[in-house]
Amino acid sequence: MGWRRRRLATTTADAGDGLPPASGVVADADAPAATARGYRVIALVVASALFMQQLDGTVLTVALPTMARDLGVPATNLSLALTSYLLSLALFIPASGTLADRFGSRTIFCGAIGVFLIGSILCAQAASLPLLVAARFVQGIGGAMMVPVGRLVLLRSVDRRDMVQALSWLVMPALVGPILGPPLGGLIVTWLDWRWIFYLNIPIGIAGIVGALTLIPDVRGDGPQRFDAGGFVLSGIALGCLLFGFELASRPGTGRVALALVAVGLIAGIAYVRHARRTTDPILDLRLMRVPTFRLSVIGGSLTRITQGAQPFLLPLMFQIGFGLSAAATGTITMATAIGALAMKALAPRVLRRFGFRRSLIVSGLVSSLGYATCALFRPDWPVWAIVGVLALSGFFTSFQFTGYNAIAYAEVDDEEMSAATSFYATFQQLMLSLGICTAAMVLEVGMLVGGGGEPRLAAFSAAFLVVSGISGAAFFWNRRFAADAGDVMSGHRA
Repeated sequence: MGWRRRRLATTTADAGDGLPPASGVVADADAPAATARGYRVIALVVASALFMQQLDGTVLTVALPTMARDLGVPATNLSLALTSYLLSLALFIPASGTLADRFGSRTIFCGAIGVFLIGSILCAQAASLPLLVAARFVQGIGGAMMVPVGRLVLLRSVDRRDMVQALSWLVMPALVGPILGPPLGGLIVTWLDWRWIFYLNIPIGIAGIVGALTLIPDVRGDGPQRFDAGGFVLSGIALGCLLFGFELASRPGTGRVALALVAVGLIAGIAYVRHARRTTDPILDLRLMRVPTFRLSVIGGSLTRITQGAQPFLLPLMFQIGFGLSAAATGTITMATAIGALAMKALAPRVLRRFGFRRSLIVSGLVSSLGYATCALFRPDWPVWAIVGVLALSGFFTSFQFTGYNAIAYAEVDDEEMSAATSFYATFQQLMLSLGICTAAMVLEVGMLVGGGGEPRLAAFSAAFLVVSGISGAAFFWNRRFAADAGDVMSGHRA
């Protein structure tokens, strides 16, 4: 049974990196199926939420320069709108499983979609950057509950023998959303108004709520787990202050505020570490870092996700500000990354079976980092096909890395610790994506201070790509520490 649960966890985690399973999903995997309804219908209802979240994120990045002009701020400042959403995900994902157990998974799922829609409407109505940042944080609260609890609904409502097929139906929106998002965002910005990006969520969300209320049972856990309220507050203060402190560090006139936020974050972080050592069930269990494959996957994956977080932020800005391309052209080009990631999905199991996790992660990490470093060389006179080729290749190997990390992270985690492990891993996924955006924005801000002007030049974008690529390339040293036979039971590799 331990292998069965472990395999299920990796399947849900691999549905789309950055969209992890809820806390408590795996722990409840043995619960009997709550309904005999067709698994395809249930999976598609849950997939509507996943599709909405993926589409929203990928559409938005293409619209950043237009939104900045409309709100009267530099385009680099809109990184706050992206990081506030990802930070909200990181803070509230650990609470999703407990809330679903206490109030019912369908109730929380529908409520989460409702909060996401309210946040979307507030985003569309935002007249200033602070209002947009606050609205995106509200949106993130809904997203933190919506997708993880949606997976929990699926796991509790579908018979185990149909689980693989159901998860396959769930995965498709995670793959299709990033492909449709960039060109759709370009078309909306070109022909309509960027605010329609958020209004687009309303019909999809309403359809998801109606489908959930009519087709999905309201299944609860055997009993609500103890919720670490003190740890939730301390970790939230620590992570929030540190992240926004780093975000503000390079902005003119915010040095004192940034320093104060970092100081408060460090104090809260130290307090949380002491709290976690005295608590039996901390919200983020630091003892999991003693597990070798989990520790290496968290560290190596975190370094790689910094680049993944920065890339969707940097590319649209560079193409529109640096190259002078339209939003529609930018969206069409940047979708190449998602196409490369989609092409990888069918090959990953065979590659891992042939070469094993250690060699696969080492090679894919180096190629992926080299690919994103090549983006620093992009110039307006590059042929489009060459840019598309580099992005597709980078997306292919980056997606392969995340497939490997998401799987091997749980190879040595005990069944009773699986719920805590998924929550811990999911939180760090979102944090590192946020830190990637902060890092890229910081480099662009420094480039603007050095080079002058109100917008970053191509040299600043090149420096940003080299910095984040260098960070992800450092994962090589951690990937080498995996044992030669690490994860062989999961991949079927034989040395």
